[in-house]
Amino acid sequence: MRWQVHSEEPLYTDRWLDVRVADVELPDGRHLDHRLIRTASGAGAVVTNGQGRVLLIWRHRFITDTWGWEIPTGRIEEGEEPIVAAAREVEEETGWRPGPMRPLLYTQPSNGISDSAQHVFRADGARHIGSPAEPWEAERVEWVPLTDVRRLIDKRDIVCGTTMSALLYLLIEG
Repeated sequence: MRWQVHSEEPLYTDRWLDVRVADVELPDGRHLDHRLIRTASGAGAVVTNGQGRVLLIWRHRFITDTWGWEIPTGRIEEGEEPIVAAAREVEEETGWRPGPMRPLLYTQPSNGISDSAQHVFRADGARHIGSPAEPWEAERVEWVPLTDVRRLIDKRDIVCGTTMSALLYLLIEG
């Protein structure tokens, strides 16, 4: 039941994304034009403080016009290792420098339309080094109790797929 890709043509490309149309043959021989989005991979981190709290940012997403809690994440720059990008994003978005990090999970949050890949790491501890690099990244930066995660998901205060996957994974990991 593998779909065969016969060609891909760009529809729009800039430094952030590459929107394409692919000529795809379905297993029954039919063809369809399938839109897809190619993007750079991202990296982020779940940072805990040893007191049952996780470092989150409260931010507005204009595309959905919603507010929500998210782990710090961002684009992996060319030549940058995912773990380095994750640590950089934590510092830039929160003003906290994470302690030693280890892999937590890898996810492709929208693999039906995009090749977006997210590398998520875990750090047990962080040191405050100052204010976030860009104040527009988050309305607030807080240490949120892990026991609140389920309630925040139920209230739709956590809706970001990568954040939700990472926090739920953390909860089952223990």
